[in-house]
Amino acid sequence: MKPYSLTHRLIATVLLIELVSALSVTAVALLYERHAHFRAFDVLLRGRADSMLGAVQDAEDKDDNVMLDGTETAVPKDDVYEVTDAGGRVLGRSANWPVGQISDSSEHVRPRSHDPGDASYFETSIQGRAYRMIRLHGLRIVDPGDKGGGVRRYVVIYYGSSVRRVWQAVLRAVSFYALSSLAVLACTGVLMSWLLNRGLAPLRELAAGAERVSATSWTFVPPPEARMSKELAPLASALETLLHGLEQSFEQQRRFVGDAAHELKTSVAVVKSSLQLLGMKPRTPGEYQAGLERCLADCGRMEAIVAQMLTLAHVEEGQSAGSPACRTDISIALREVAQELEAVAQSREISIEVQDGSAMAASIEPEHFKLLCTNLLMNALQHSLPGSAVTIRVARAGDFAEVEVADHGEGIAPEELPRIFERFFRSDPSRSRKTGGTGLGLAICKAVVDRYGGSIAIHSKLAVGTNVLVRIPISVPASILS
Repeated sequence: MKPYSLTHRLIATVLLIELVSALSVTAVALLYERHAHFRAFDVLLRGRADSMLGAVQDAEDKDDNVMLDGTETAVPKDDVYEVTDAGGRVLGRSANWPVGQISDSSEHVRPRSHDPGDASYFETSIQGRAYRMIRLHGLRIVDPGDKGGGVRRYVVIYYGSSVRRVWQAVLRAVSFYALSSLAVLACTGVLMSWLLNRGLAPLRELAAGAERVSATSWTFVPPPEARMSKELAPLASALETLLHGLEQSFEQQRRFVGDAAHELKTSVAVVKSSLQLLGMKPRTPGEYQAGLERCLADCGRMEAIVAQMLTLAHVEEGQSAGSPACRTDISIALREVAQELEAVAQSREISIEVQDGSAMAASIEPEHFKLLCTNLLMNALQHSLPGSAVTIRVARAGDFAEVEVADHGEGIAPEELPRIFERFFRSDPSRSRKTGGTGLGLAICKAVVDRYGGSIAIHSKLAVGTNVLVRIPISVPASILS
């Protein structure tokens, strides 16, 4: 799909709307100006027709007829007129009157009534030019001083004038509106382009900053204008949060791959060295047996690393919280784990104490809960001092079940606590090799609680001990269980 510019689209859309508005205003102006000018033109025609009526005088004959006084009929040369009496006799007409084109029988000029002063207007064409005509019925009284008030004579006056000048005036007015609208449209387009380019500058800066982000450079600082904008502030914050999370994920993935490769490479190198050492010269059966046992131990270590990596990947496959169908009796599961690790605890001269309250069912798969408790309890046993005790406490806090594992060992340094859940992280690598740790136990615990919507927190002091607090949602609200 061909890329496009939002700025250009916005400008084009607004200009198109303004153009339609300008055309609409021009059309309305055309109608208004036409109405106003023709109304004034009709007034002009009526005035000129009344002037023609005033030029109708007594003919001074025995029949008391009327005539049109030519001295009173000065009209523009393009105008046409005709004056007839009630019998149709022509009293006078202009030299350019279109004889035979306009008559009383014409339907379109028939007046509405024959009352004196009644007028009607119509359009006609004379010699190819448009004219507007008025038909006026008038009354003249001959010898008004005679008995009976004089003789009443009715006349019909046709008067017309070309509408060319009217249309010229209308078009001049409409042209002014049209040109003014176009000028405003041009100025608006330039001003809008400048304003949009300036207004969208924070968005372009935001896009440019995001474009500079890559797998090797995660620096992203939203411009201050974007943070101050109500529309862009959520986007800037979301991008910043997203990129920060992606940076951590990429960095964690790199560390994970590097640490896994280092761990496996070291174990493979040890196995290879042991085999090479056995093959350098003839050995006794006892020496071969000891060498093979060392190889088997290193192979077992590699197998444990791979198994825990697969476990971690399996736990992280499901990101949604456990459904109500996932139910695990915490007390029973904890006692089973404690019983399984009792032999390890006895070999290290450490006691395990389980302090559980009322029965609770947590929303977690049983095997995952046992995996979580096994890793936590195993860590506590590995780092506790001989003769001490590891305490497991179970309690309810609202809609969560709390499991606390506390040991009395060497503790963890404060600067190492923020990284304690990272994969393959060891506060003391040499000690971890001595205890057989892989650095994946706490990472697996974190993945388990995250999958089921829980939380895990560690508090530790050097030479005092470590407390691990795990919170898992219970399968039903506490108000129902109580």
